[in-house]
Amino acid sequence: MSSGNEKRISVEPWGTLNGKQVTKFTLKNGNKQEVDVISYGATITSIRTPDKTGKVEDVVCGFDNIEGYLRKDNPYFGATVGRVANRIGGGRFSIDNVPYQVSRNIDDKFTLHGGFKGWNSKIWEASVQNDTVVMALLSEDGDEGFPGAVIAFATFKLTDDGRLSIEMKATSTKATPINLTNHSYFNLAGHGTNAAEIYKHKVMIEADRWTVTDANSIPTGEIRPVDGSIMDLRKSTLLGDVINKVPGGGYDYNFCLTGKVDLEKEKFTARVLHPDSGRVLEVFTNQPGVQFYTSNFMPEAGTEGIPGKQGQKYFKHGAFCLETQNYPDAINNDNFPNSILRPQELYYHVVTYKFRIQA
Repeated sequence: MSSGNEKRISVEPWGTLNGKQVTKFTLKNGNKQEVDVISYGATITSIRTPDKTGKVEDVVCGFDNIEGYLRKDNPYFGATVGRVANRIGGGRFSIDNVPYQVSRNIDDKFTLHGGFKGWNSKIWEASVQNDTVVMALLSEDGDEGFPGAVIAFATFKLTDDGRLSIEMKATSTKATPINLTNHSYFNLAGHGTNAAEIYKHKVMIEADRWTVTDANSIPTGEIRPVDGSIMDLRKSTLLGDVINKVPGGGYDYNFCLTGKVDLEKEKFTARVLHPDSGRVLEVFTNQPGVQFYTSNFMPEAGTEGIPGKQGQKYFKHGAFCLETQNYPDAINNDNFPNSILRPQELYYHVVTYKFRIQA
């Protein structure tokens, strides 16, 4: 088993953007698992983990170089998304009776994942501290229209028991909405195997309710029980049996996690199994919700697809996301959990992706 930071975390340059260097960090553990993270967008570019025969595969979608992440068709692969992940209806909200209009980056209708230049497209300051990679970002007052200067941190740690833990913290000089997430796209059969293997995955999400949305995927404010519906994933469910029956052509919905939210403690959120490889992903978080997304908006099979790593191409239903988060558009729904971060408060979000093998 390796020891020492110099062996556990390696650092190398990974291109430049506007004259500023992008750095790649590789985290390793003692069980043939590795995670690559770059300072552009605090983005996970690769997660390499063995199957039940010991064969190692990269199980997240991404690109081979920084130019790939600058593509217009990059659907936030692996990024740390903010200042507000998911949607803000109309790009409008009020705080303390002060109205704000922020960037409407989707068809001039609403805000998605922070606006035109969200935190996924900024270079974070990054360093190795002990056995972790720490990334920091200053988002200035007025960034994409949001109030307050925000300092954010994203910390990545990989342990020997296969846990990739991501801690996201933020403070602000003014009251502002904050909702961060990691936007990794997983395929436990290997990142380039697409829908043929995604349909074999078995998914379980510990959620008893979900947030109903309109035609633009903006929450209506209704929180509906999953009982008796296609949204009930509390028992392990074969994706191929349900994915094409979901309104909208697949899952792209926020699931409200069962039980009381404790921001000081992670709880079990979801489990996904790919039976053929034996790879299992378990998700834990301290957040109230998780957006389950099945890559419905990636190009259809038979098209050119999105050109990804190692010559692979990505298509519709080629991967899934489990984005732990507050509920979408919480700033505009009083019955949703609070999303306003005020001065002297600390936003704290932890998500753990645990990878293991089921024989």
